[in-house]
Amino acid sequence: MAKKRRKLNKDFEKKIYSSKKNVELVLAKIYDIDDEDIQKEYISAFNRVVYLYDELKEDYERQGFSDNSEELLSHYKNAFNLFESEFEI
Repeated sequence: MAKKRRKLNKDFEKKIYSSKKNVELVLAKIYDIDDEDIQKEYISAFNRVVYLYDELKEDYERQGFSDNSEELLSHYKNAFNLFESEFEI
């Protein structure tokens, strides 16, 4: 049986790329924090965002664009916005 091709979506790929850059930027800012305790607190809080980004990216790489894609992106964005509202970086 032939394997089903992944459905690609250029606009969604741009959103994933933008999300990746946002995660990298925040992580760089966190690693620039001198106070080790504060840095650990920020990393701990940001881990949820990183996890959701990884889940979003892996789902797209595995399945392509699907009904679940927008929901995963929404979860990631909500977690990112929550982090930004609770932590000043």
